Parts: sequence; C-alpha cells; structure tokens
Amino acid sequence: MSNSSSHGRTSLDGLSLAGIVAAVLMLVAAVALSLVPQPAQAASLVRVTNFGTNPTGLNMYVYAPDRLAERPALLVMVHYCTGSASAVHNGGGRDYVTAADRNGYVIVYPEATRDGHCFDVSTQNALRRNGGSDSTGIMSMVSYARQRYNVDPERIVVSGISSGAMMTNVLAAQYPDVFSAGAAFAGVPAGCFATTDGSMWNSQCSGGTLLKTPQQWGDQARAMYPGYTGRYPRMQLWHGTADTTLAYPNFGEALDQWTNVHGVSRTPTTTDQPQPNWTRTRYGTGTPAVVEGISAQGTGHDVPTAGMVAQAITFLGLDRPPTTTTTTTTTTTTTTPPPSQGCSVKAVVNAWNTGLTETITITNTSSTPVNGWELQFTLPGGQTVTGGWSATYSPATGQVTARNVGYNAQIQPSAQVSIGFQATHTGNSGPADGFTLNGVRCAVT
Repeated sequence: MSNSSSHGRTSLDGLSLAGIVAAVLMLVAAVALSLVPQPAQAASLVRVTNFGTNPTGLNMYVYAPDRLAERPALLVMVHYCTGSASAVHNGGGRDYVTAADRNGYVIVYPEATRDGHCFDVSTQNALRRNGGSDSTGIMSMVSYARQRYNVDPERIVVSGISSGAMMTNVLAAQYPDVFSAGAAFAGVPAGCFATTDGSMWNSQCSGGTLLKTPQQWGDQARAMYPGYTGRYPRMQLWHGTADTTLAYPNFGEALDQWTNVHGVSRTPTTTDQPQPNWTRTRYGTGTPAVVEGISAQGTGHDVPTAGMVAQAITFLGLDRPPTTTTTTTTTTTTTTPPPSQGCSVKAVVNAWNTGLTETITITNTSSTPVNGWELQFTLPGGQTVTGGWSATYSPATGQVTARNVGYNAQIQPSAQVSIGFQATHTGNSGPADGFTLNGVRCAVT
C-alpha cells in the first residue's frame, strides 16, 4: 500500500515538472507568435438587422469581399426550400462567392424563416409589386445594400435555386426597373405557383401540367407591375430534363413567358452545347441575349451542377474585374482644413420603428482641396450608431467623429463625398446636427 502511494507521488511529481516545462514552452511560443504580424480578418457572411420594411420576418445576410469595386454590382442570391443563407453561400452558390472576391461585387442573401424555409411565390400579396410579402422584404434589403455599398444601380441582378428560382422570376417581373438580369436554376414561370386556398404549394404547376400560351404567361408577368412600359431584365433559365420536383415542362413555359415579355420570337436565334449534356438556346438579336435557356440532359432537381454558376456569372455581367477598388482598412492622412465657411452638409434620414439610416453629403465649398478629413456631429439623444459606410465612426453615441477611408480622403473644390450610417433610436429619429469638417463649422442645407 505504501509502495503504491510512493509510486503515485513520484509519477505525479514527474508529471508536474513536465507540465511546468510545457507551459513555459507554450508561453514562449505565444509571445513569439504575438510578435509576428497577423493577417487581417477575411470577409465573412454577416447578418443585417433593421434593414427596412420586412412584413414576413425574413433574415438578411450580406457578403462584402475585402476588396470592393468603387461602384460594385449587387447580386441577390435566393436559397431553395429547406435552405438557408449559409447553406447556399457555402454550397451551390459558392462559385458566386469566389467571383465576388475576384471582381469586387456584393452578395445579399434573403433567408426565409417560415416552416420549410420556402419563399412565398403563391399568395396574392406575393405576386404584386410592394404587396407586403417576401418580395417586399427582399427589396428593402436591396435598398439597404444600394445605400450601404454605393452599388451601381445598373448592375443589380438576382439568382436563385428552386424556390429561390421561382422568386427570381417573380422579382424580375415585379421590379424590372431595379434588376438588370436574372439567372434561375430549376424554377417555374412567374405566377405559376399562385394558389387561392392559402397553400404555398401548387401541384399542377410543380407537376408541369399548368400550360399557357406565351401571351398568357407574358400578361401574368406584366400584371405584377401594372402600367410599366420600360425594359425588363435579361433572363437565363436552367432546368434538368429528369427533374421530378419541378417538372421539366416548366422550363418551356418559362421560356414562353420571358420571350413574350421581351417581345422576341420563341424560335431560337442560336443553339449550341457549352457542355456535352447541355443544350443552350438564345432568343433575340442582342449580345448578350435577352433570354437564354440551358437544358441539362439527364440532370434532376439537384442544380446547379459543375460549371453552371460560371456560365451564370458571365450572363449576369458579374465577371468584370473592378477598375478601382476600396478596402475596409483606413489610412492615416494629414488633414488640411478648408477655409472658413468652406463646407456644407446635407443629412437625409430614412427611419423605421426603432432604426434608421442617415446619409450625409459633404460639399467642399472652398477654393482649395481638402486632403484628409474628420467630420464631427452630434446625434440626437437615444440614437446609437450600429454600422456605417464610406467612413469610420466613433464613438457610437453623443458627439461622433466620422473619419475618411482611403479612397475618399480628398475632396476637391465644389466636389462632394457621401457617407452614412445605420443607427437605433428610442423615438427621436431626427438627423444629426452641429457638423464641423476638420474643426470648421459647416452650413447645413
């Protein structure tokens, strides 16, 4: 018994000494590692709250790459039933993310929160512009991203898979003045899934037996934005011939719809095979085509498959590298104040419930450039900044200082810089006041 105890103590003492030595070595390694410059945190999927009108309680996620184009494109990427923002970001839509890193565009991911995580493309509210269902919340996300990231309004596009493909067609019909192009993977024509019994599933449509003339389908799309006479988005449609979830005849019906909407012949102008089992048909005389359909022989509902998103990126115009870029890092600049009375500021607030966004336009009204700037202003009581764009902001309440980022440090005479922030409020949603630029009081316009 005593021998056993003595042996136990000897082992414990040995382990303690070894543990001390190991701890010292780990400490030395940690100190050494801390002296090595660490890489900046990579861009990631970020949830956004209080983005605007959201009647059906969708979640909003954004992916903004570390290097943004000065006027980035915006992709709205809509997931499938049972899906999520992260699932499509890391799964079927991953090639979109890689291209965003390369070409500097922003991706917005709407996320359905109802049971089944399908998007509403069936109810009366869902199938009219500003109707108060999912598409209304998605357009709030678009408006938020446009302001937050200085998006090029001519390069806002949408893509989706299955339920998301159905929503892609609906958004293109309801908001043709917003979207320039769409790419739908295994969807149905806009309005095909309409129901009158409160259900969100239309078996006739899903089975491919809801057949209409091109004129009827076109009229159904046009009815989602009555009176609109402008251009409609270019549309790319993908479908597998072996799809048993949303049957293959929906592919032809969707081509009927969009060729009619665009007023082009249903007879293809060109037919080719980008891959051995794909047949691509293009409609109209434009380059790129206003409507493009790709039929995948033997493919089921599990799309996109390899190579499809790459084709969609080109069709949507997301393959353009940024000509100039901005980064999320800040630069240290020697500031030069403008002469007295040398600046003016315009502040515009868009408020809702307990949140708001405020856009601030700074104008250099002096005759000399401003090289590096700090704009100070005072927030109304109860407001707290939760995020901002085109500047860094601190502190979050009271008197706030907005400092330039690298690409907008200089303001030439008579030139403007637009910045902004998102904030919460407790009832007072008024604009900031007391603006000074590098210590000089600015006129408020």
